Amino acid sequence: MYPICLSFMGYEKYGVWLVLSTVLTFAQLGNLGIGPAVVKLIAEEHSRNDKEAIEHYTATALALLCISGTVVLMVIMLFREQIIALFRLSSDNAGTVLWLLPYIGMLSIYVFVIQVLNSVLSGLGRMDLANYIQSAGRVVLVTVSGAMLYNGGEIESLLVGNVFSNIFMHIASLICIRRILDLRFLKMANFDMQRGKRILRFGGAVFGGSLINMLLSPFNKMMLSRYAGVAAMPVYEIAYNGSVQVRALAEVGLRALMPEISRIGGQLSADAGQRIQQLYRRQTKLIFIFGGVVYGLIILLLPGLLKLWLGAKLVASLPGTFRIMLIGTFLSLLCVPAYYTLMGLGRVRPCFLSYLIQAAVNVAVIGIVLLVTGTLSVEMVAWAIVLAMGATSYYLVRQYRNMVQTLPT
Repeated sequence: MYPICLSFMGYEKYGVWLVLSTVLTFAQLGNLGIGPAVVKLIAEEHSRNDKEAIEHYTATALALLCISGTVVLMVIMLFREQIIALFRLSSDNAGTVLWLLPYIGMLSIYVFVIQVLNSVLSGLGRMDLANYIQSAGRVVLVTVSGAMLYNGGEIESLLVGNVFSNIFMHIASLICIRRILDLRFLKMANFDMQRGKRILRFGGAVFGGSLINMLLSPFNKMMLSRYAGVAAMPVYEIAYNGSVQVRALAEVGLRALMPEISRIGGQLSADAGQRIQQLYRRQTKLIFIFGGVVYGLIILLLPGLLKLWLGAKLVASLPGTFRIMLIGTFLSLLCVPAYYTLMGLGRVRPCFLSYLIQAAVNVAVIGIVLLVTGTLSVEMVAWAIVLAMGATSYYLVRQYRNMVQTLPT
């Protein structure tokens, strides 16, 4: 998508879209951590073959997210001018953002619905299908947005592409869920307050961590916009998201660990500790073998790949920034088995604290750089992310080792 956007829009106009997508990121605060909670709780009930409980959890999660999404939309509309002012945009760019902001707010509510359906599918043991649907949704996004940009469309092309992408994922998720289990979750009788409390109890700590994590990337973008200019934001976006996608090549297979650990935890047997440790060792081995090879090849071939990918739109600061981000995401990848194991067993407090540690280190490093030098570059922000991810990874692995000693073997 990046070469298409940069070719037809340029760095500044694409930076304006990134301001809008940052607002969409803020809107995700209304998720309340419900997605991971749905995966865990439905995995437990699916292991017990309790169809009624699955219907109740799904309907309750959808209702809660529709309420929270509406609140988020109202907040965005109420403070839209103050939000735009944070980025110090020109009058023309600010007008574009102000025009599209209500539609971004409505899209955020719809995204919540898609996230619940994706979580239900994962909790039913078909995370592979959930991942395929998400990947196909990205293809729809690129196809629709790219076609509109090619035919003279502007920033609104990306909004339309996101809408069609989510509609596709909505329909595909419903079809897959119905083929696995004939759920009837769109009935008012399925709303269950007690199960809602359980969703929010587990999701609360996840929400706290997500709140910190979601504020972090907008904070980095806002600091870059203020001190390095809006044209620096696409460099950060491409390097950060590109490195995260590389991480996802190895991490996507590890996501199935949480529902499996939840299933084991739902029927905790005498050898649960041994089984969990065995899964952890296999996942860690996969990271070092598969992840190490992928990261090594990409770091080695990165300059040529970026030149092939972006062509004349490649800027000098991108390869170095991308390499720094790759170091950070590999450090982050090392703690993924520990994170999903802790989540699967309901140990959400260490997961919340890991987000807090990452944010604190990130913000502290940027603050120190500004205090000492008075300037900020995209490379400096990238190094702040590396230090933050390294600290988080160390903490989570230590927490996993302390926790696993308390399980029966």
